[in-house]
Amino acid sequence: MISALIDLTPADDGGLAARLTSRLRELIATGSLGKGRALPSSRRLAGDLGVSRNTVSYAYEQLAAEGYVEASHGRRPVVTVDGGERSAGTGAAVARGRSAKPRLSPWALNLGQTDWPMSYQASLKPLRPGHGDFREFPNEVWARCLRRSAVRAARRELGPVNRTRLREVLAHYLATSRGVRATADQILILPSAQAALTLIAATVLAAGDEVWVEDPGYPGAAAAFRASGARVTGIRLDEQGMQRMPGLAAPKLIFMTPSHQHPTGRLMSLARRTEFLNLSRSGRTWIVEDDYDGEFQYDSRPVPALQGLDAHGRVFYVGTFSKVMTSEIRLGYLVAPPALASTLEIAQRHIGLIAASHIQEALAEFIADGHFLAHLRRMRRLYRARRDHLVEELERQLGGMLSVEVPPGGIQLVARLKRGRTDQAAVKRLVAAGVETRALSGLALGRPRDHGLLLGFAAWRESEISAAVRTMASCF
Repeated sequence: MISALIDLTPADDGGLAARLTSRLRELIATGSLGKGRALPSSRRLAGDLGVSRNTVSYAYEQLAAEGYVEASHGRRPVVTVDGGERSAGTGAAVARGRSAKPRLSPWALNLGQTDWPMSYQASLKPLRPGHGDFREFPNEVWARCLRRSAVRAARRELGPVNRTRLREVLAHYLATSRGVRATADQILILPSAQAALTLIAATVLAAGDEVWVEDPGYPGAAAAFRASGARVTGIRLDEQGMQRMPGLAAPKLIFMTPSHQHPTGRLMSLARRTEFLNLSRSGRTWIVEDDYDGEFQYDSRPVPALQGLDAHGRVFYVGTFSKVMTSEIRLGYLVAPPALASTLEIAQRHIGLIAASHIQEALAEFIADGHFLAHLRRMRRLYRARRDHLVEELERQLGGMLSVEVPPGGIQLVARLKRGRTDQAAVKRLVAAGVETRALSGLALGRPRDHGLLLGFAAWRESEISAAVRTMASCF
């Protein structure tokens, strides 16, 4: 009778012995073979099924190992599991599990407080902020670099996770273009700038540590620091960016975007930078400088990095290639303070924040051969024209509704709503109409003080910008 219940039709679950084991397990689990039931001898079941005795012996031994049957020498296996009751109990437990709300960590609970990453980012539409124009990237040149790197990969030794050649060319580029003072062994290559913030938080922050961030500011920074259990405090901005708040004790860490404040685009003055550096000289405060799009300055030469002014080794410098090149190239980097470079590299490997070596080698060649700087110079000219075009179109078509802040650089701008209008409702209407923007109030840590729209211009050609602004005007 048991053999009549067993179907050994070939399937995707392994060989004959594995299929027999699976079928017997199902019969026991569903209660078809109840607890205390003796199974046929291996010789008898093999004969009934037309398989070898070894196949049945393997199935019985496996079921015994899993606790479904009890087998002893010279005796037939006996089922030891009450499958029907266990199956019903398991189903009830699963049903209860599905209906119960999962318990989340404090960090995970906070993720829903901001719209970051953007909830409507399935496809790229005008005028989504934070993106460059991937259509203008020299893909053929980059493909050649990738091919050569792939060919050489077969001859390369395993090597360090942070490839030496890329660290060297990046150290030279950052010194000449951004005023960063660092040796190659201070540079870590990571999958993204966000990965750099995660690594910093895991390395220097403990639960309860105080962290200052800009308010409004980059939500990804607050998310990374909250994950470590830190207490994140938003610091208000003025015309120079983050302010030094008198009366507040110096925190464990300060996160800032001094070269191009996110999202307002404001530039921090030298006096303000010096003020924050003085705050860190006590040796108790670290500063994280996120230079996410500092290469794009249109009205003057790029401002030297805060890190280059640091004489006491208290500044982390974070950058990314996704704004200059294309977001598909998932590489960022971290210039570590000298005292922490080796610790951060060990932590990088433990957490697994490692970038593909062949992409690192290809990027090193792309920079060393001059392709990176040539592309950057071209995009500066292109993005400046697009910024100016967006400003003109907004003032012409929506001057009565919006007050535009023209940033000296970057790839996005802020247009503030006049007459006390709120931005959340406006963003919903615009997104529904095909214009992707971000609400300025959604970037606030506490109660929003500003309402406006964050509009990207770098990724969109002038005709696309004009069409998007016409759609905005019709929505308003």
